[in-house]
Amino acid sequence: MQSLSSVILDKVNADARDIIREAEERAKAVIEKAKEQYKSKSDEERLRLTTEAETEAARIQAKAAIKARQETLAAKTEVIDEIIGETRKSLMNLSDRKKILASLIREGIGALGADKVRIFVSPQDISVIQQLIDEDSGLKEKVIGLTPRNILGGVIVEDRVGENRIDNTFETRLQMLLPRILPEIGKELF
Repeated sequence: MQSLSSVILDKVNADARDIIREAEERAKAVIEKAKEQYKSKSDEERLRLTTEAETEAARIQAKAAIKARQETLAAKTEVIDEIIGETRKSLMNLSDRKKILASLIREGIGALGADKVRIFVSPQDISVIQQLIDEDSGLKEKVIGLTPRNILGGVIVEDRVGENRIDNTFETRLQMLLPRILPEIGKELF
């Protein structure tokens, strides 16, 4: 009996060893699978974080580029505004203002083709234009009135009934000229 019990005990021990070995192998497989899943999740998380960081970096770069363009544009606008401001100041102090005003009046009268006109003029130029009219009999005959206007300089020539007018003010001429000269100014400055 002892031998039977020994055989049974050996058999139980062998079965137990087999069960333990199988359990250890399954445990190793589960541990390996868990390691692979962890590595996979870790790689996915690293990729997600890297992608988020790259996206954020691209957003920050784009924002900085836009801000730089805005600042550059603001600086260019400031320079151009300064140039236009200086141009306006120089128009206020033209040395041959009388000659220019006479030319603008004649041009306006000619363009209207009217026999009688009113002239709107900067308050600072009324005396100059009145002197022009007094010195030129042709102008004296055509001009029926001078009216002060809040303009930088130049004149507005209007027919007798006020239906047609020619705006030969410095502001209007400058506004007409700016679209043509701003690209040239931009090329020279920037």
